[in-house]
Amino acid sequence: MRRREEISSAQSNLASTDERSGSSPAVDRSQETGVVVSSPRRSPFVWLILFLVITYCSWAVYNYQFESLPMPLTAEQAGKRGFSEIEAMKHVKALTDFGPHPVGSDALDLAVQYVLAAAEKINKTAHWEVEVEVDFFHANSGANRLVSGLFQGRTLVYSDLNHVILRISPKYVDEAGDSTILVSSHIDTVFSTEGAGDCSSCVAVMLELARAVSQWAHGFKNAVIFLFNTGEEEGLNGAHSFITQHPWSKTVRMAIDLEAMGIGGKSGIFQTGSNPWAIENYALVAKYPSGHVIAQDLFASGAIKSATDFQVYKEVANLSGLDFAYTDNGAVYHTKNDKLELLKAGSLQHLGENMLAFLLQTGPSRDLSQAHMMKNEQNSKGNSAIYFDILGMYMVLYTKNFANTLHNSVIMQSLMIWATSLFMGGYPAAVSLGLSCLSIILMWIFSTCFSALAAFILPLISSSPVPYVASPWLVVGLFGAPALLGALTGQHLGFLILKSYLSKVHSERKQLSTSTRGNLAKLEAERWLYKGGLIQWLILLVIGNYFGLGSSYLALAWLVPPAFAYGLLEATLTPVRFPRPLKLATLLFGLSVPVLISAGTFIRLAATVVAMLVRFDRNPGNIPDWLGNVIISTFIALVISLTMVYLLSYVHLSGAKRYFVFATLLMFGLSAAAVFSGLVPPFSDDTARAVNVVHVVDATGNKQGQGPTSYVSFFSTTPGKLTKEVDQIGEGFVCGRDKVVDFISFSVKYGCWTHDETEAGWSESDLPLLLIGDDTDSGLKRITRVSIDTKSSVRWVLAINTEEVEDFKLEGDSEELIPLDAKSSIDGWHIIQFAGGKNSPEKFDLTLLWGKHSADEARKAEKEKTRQPLLKLRTDLDRTTPKVEKVLTKLPSWCSLFGKSSSPYTLSFLRDLPVDF
Repeated sequence: MRRREEISSAQSNLASTDERSGSSPAVDRSQETGVVVSSPRRSPFVWLILFLVITYCSWAVYNYQFESLPMPLTAEQAGKRGFSEIEAMKHVKALTDFGPHPVGSDALDLAVQYVLAAAEKINKTAHWEVEVEVDFFHANSGANRLVSGLFQGRTLVYSDLNHVILRISPKYVDEAGDSTILVSSHIDTVFSTEGAGDCSSCVAVMLELARAVSQWAHGFKNAVIFLFNTGEEEGLNGAHSFITQHPWSKTVRMAIDLEAMGIGGKSGIFQTGSNPWAIENYALVAKYPSGHVIAQDLFASGAIKSATDFQVYKEVANLSGLDFAYTDNGAVYHTKNDKLELLKAGSLQHLGENMLAFLLQTGPSRDLSQAHMMKNEQNSKGNSAIYFDILGMYMVLYTKNFANTLHNSVIMQSLMIWATSLFMGGYPAAVSLGLSCLSIILMWIFSTCFSALAAFILPLISSSPVPYVASPWLVVGLFGAPALLGALTGQHLGFLILKSYLSKVHSERKQLSTSTRGNLAKLEAERWLYKGGLIQWLILLVIGNYFGLGSSYLALAWLVPPAFAYGLLEATLTPVRFPRPLKLATLLFGLSVPVLISAGTFIRLAATVVAMLVRFDRNPGNIPDWLGNVIISTFIALVISLTMVYLLSYVHLSGAKRYFVFATLLMFGLSAAAVFSGLVPPFSDDTARAVNVVHVVDATGNKQGQGPTSYVSFFSTTPGKLTKEVDQIGEGFVCGRDKVVDFISFSVKYGCWTHDETEAGWSESDLPLLLIGDDTDSGLKRITRVSIDTKSSVRWVLAINTEEVEDFKLEGDSEELIPLDAKSSIDGWHIIQFAGGKNSPEKFDLTLLWGKHSADEARKAEKEKTRQPLLKLRTDLDRTTPKVEKVLTKLPSWCSLFGKSSSPYTLSFLRDLPVDF
């Protein structure tokens, strides 16, 4: 009799809870118990409003965190000792007016002279107790070989580079010159852009910073060096030449690098060194802190194919510090659209005020030596920083040692709670846990599959496989809607399986009516789905903690607050009490912190991935057109599955499923229709497709007496065919995969080419030479000396076949550039990239030491089949031939030339040396 009263009381509580939570009860008068039982059903409009509120809050967090910029200040508003964006923008305009200014160009000489004049002006207006030294530094030839990242397996050789270096120090503190802070960026651009963002904006910020610091430095204990280098775009050569050649480099204790991977917006930290001292001081004083360790993890993983001068400072000089970058509108990176008109107002003010506060904090500090390096490597890793900002207002910062302790504590407590819960719940609880994990897996599978299906469909209905580049918001409908629908489908399938199992468990409770048992099964299934989300994030926390990922804080944020909300508002130790519908307060309370911490970051990451698709195919034609879509769709699907797991668990007891399915299908249909109809073009004048137009003079594989082949090659690093572009250009282009062009540093497997009118604008005297000077074989070692004449080219790429050559050395102007030593290779080749000024050497001597296996006849026969040469050489000239000029004139406005360190200029010469020369 007592048991029956408890059941009746619990069911009455269930009914009253349904009424309070806005559900629509369906009354069932049980013939067995005689009590009123409400069917657990939540109002569909409550859930839909909740979904819209959370979506709006996520978007609001993103806008406040990444799009909210400070007001630009004039010189009068900033004052003599403040930072003025208006003044800095004058420098940006002056530098961009020079047009593209790559290494070796007259425009770069003018840009360097402008920066030098601005530095001299700072010297004249500095505080009387501040010493400003301006050095116009001419770097000697050098070789830069990095052991990791983008340039692994390459040697980057440079010559005739000019830098402007500004050192600001207090006049009456003698020891200040022995301990300096380096602030660095580059003046040079790639050949395809005027570089308003990358990196005239950085140079302008540094000039205005230097002017302001020159009014403060009389109170410093350390000097500040501003390095305006050249050669960064050709392989981080400017930073390397400073670190290895300039005497001031020996005094540097901390390096700050300013970069741009887009144009404007908030400049955030995306790399730090092993010592957290720099970012600790930044977090203390930055007015608008911005930085996320998740970007550092992605950069370190190689997922972002890029490199900055900070890599040189870390690898070569063993320095810690900070690496900043603008990332807004990353699709314009290294294209014509990196221009002044697209630079957002407030961008320079944001970086400038943060940097000025940071330098005023660290300049007077006597603890700068702590930022130099860590003595113990293990201790260094443990003390590296985990950091992220909240709404661009506050920065959270702690070390990996603390994170490891915190994460282990949360993991152990979670495992203890789950073990206790499973012990109390017995076998049914263990099975329910397994089925809730199954629902998570089904979410991931269905969400990814639905979104990937849309990715495969896109190339079939659009003129471009990436039709959303100019309008990134399209991915919400094209991939986000299918991913949401898939997540709901997968979780609902898991819900049905859970409900079926729990119904069987409750079927043994004969004192309950059939409808009551069904209702209890629904309620328990809903709660297990919510708890399945906790298991998901707990597993990710364990994995992230095991691999030492700084971005594990995201798993912590999505695990602890929802778990705390559930424990506070839902959990009960009373075994008799029946489950109730999950409270809306549990969801709102549990999601508030995760959304605040991570919503903006997830949206920014999606935008970054979309922007990178413009330059996604590094070897044009090497990847299928759908791969970029699959990557972005999979990323969106995983983010939705991870973050929507709690919210979607509320929909199964609601009538909102029908509305939800209709809304997602409508959103996808409208987005697909906009793409199919061409209403929203894939590219625009401001967000262009990245292409290259190269006049190629190919002398590879030619026998004696045969002349070179001349043609114009047209290709794109943006996925998709070039049919539409070629139709507009004309000029006899043929497109396909029939002609593979080996540009040494990369290859074009799909492109367009034309031989029409390609004999003008060059002569055979421009062809580089590879001449055998001496070839001796002592029986122990074969040594071959090759003379290289690049003619008038001061930018070239040479690939050396490491399957044949054991080692080599390179000399130029009787100076050893690359010594004999251990060298790495990629795919059997070691690549030398050379870039320098107009006075760089053009003749080189290459000494090759053959490997012992080279004499093996079977190996020689195999090499003959593959026809791999011993050396491959490409020389570049920044010259526009008549044919290229015509093509560029007719190039569609939605296309832009794209440049990087390995890209050819508009005129390239190819030559090789066969193994059996």
